[in-house]
Amino acid sequence: MNLLLLPLAVAYDAVTALRNLMYDHGILTTESYDIPVICVGNLAVGGTGKTPHTEYLVRLLQANGYRVAVLSRGYKRRTKGFVLATSTSTAEDIGDEPLQMKRKFPSLTVAVDANRCEGIRRLMADEGFFMTDKSGLTEESAIAANSNAMQPIDVILLDDAFQHRRVKAGLNILLTDCHRLYCNDYLLPAGRLRENRRGARRADIVIVTKMDADVNDFEAYHYYDDLDIRSGQDIYFTRFRYGDPYNASRTITLDHLQQTDASVLLITGIANPAPLEHELSRYVEFQTIRFADHHAFTHSDYMAINHAYEQMPTDRPRIVLTTEKDFTRLHLDGIVPQQQVFAIPIEVEVLHNEQEIFNQQILDYVRKNTRNRTVPQATHDHTA
Repeated sequence: MNLLLLPLAVAYDAVTALRNLMYDHGILTTESYDIPVICVGNLAVGGTGKTPHTEYLVRLLQANGYRVAVLSRGYKRRTKGFVLATSTSTAEDIGDEPLQMKRKFPSLTVAVDANRCEGIRRLMADEGFFMTDKSGLTEESAIAANSNAMQPIDVILLDDAFQHRRVKAGLNILLTDCHRLYCNDYLLPAGRLRENRRGARRADIVIVTKMDADVNDFEAYHYYDDLDIRSGQDIYFTRFRYGDPYNASRTITLDHLQQTDASVLLITGIANPAPLEHELSRYVEFQTIRFADHHAFTHSDYMAINHAYEQMPTDRPRIVLTTEKDFTRLHLDGIVPQQQVFAIPIEVEVLHNEQEIFNQQILDYVRKNTRNRTVPQATHDHTA
């Protein structure tokens, strides 16, 4: 905590507390919907793993036959208002994280709108009755998408909307990084909290993310106490699992990098690359070029990347690794051979032997609240 900024944090607390109080007492109105709406968010700025957890929910719900839409703000996009993602969308159109999800799940309806209420209304109107364009889908997925045409969306996932109080989500999932729990953090600008930790009381589910290992019962109870988990709230623990690096032409394994003694350049533009760097260090030595979260790459950045690549030893394979989010924004044509650039996927694993319990809680909520009781045939269009 920066003590010099504490007075500003106190003032910030007063403003956000007043706003929350006005919503709590109905002075500021909220909107609810006759469709399941699941909010995935956090109290702190920076990365807690919202996108991987949203993708986990997409896989779960699609595997159970639900037509899913993801609505995001579209951070740092250059467009305004409501935009529905297509196969030709760019990060400039919809933002890097929505684009990442659209590419991984081609038949997923992905939309962006800073006004989440308007975005939900648009998704529940005509825009939401069409699975987005089917170019780039496998034949099986295209047939499934055609069968879903003119069918309403079953569930909407709100990415990073915990502070968007105008929307009354049916299920609020709050994430907190195990290395910086919200109970140990402070309000902006002295710390990283967007609102007072009391805001966690609005959560139905609290997920402690980025765990280094599984937790035992004693550790779980410790988190219960520290995070002040209340009656009616549930807590789960997750960790990241890094998949096989891939690009448009091939997939390799981290073991392959180790076996070939590859020379590796890691490029990151995320909030906290340390967990990825730690995982990669188990296999190979590597050089890292770090950029800020959601960084807009410039000509000088590309020249620096090219210089680093050219300096790598040529007597062994030269590999450039990056995150899936950065992969949507990096345009390395003419800078690095495209067949040597790979994205590392991140998936979420629910710990403490509670994956089935968590999955069932999500599915039970959706089944009880869906406006369309006939669940369509499940489709599996994950491409990465």
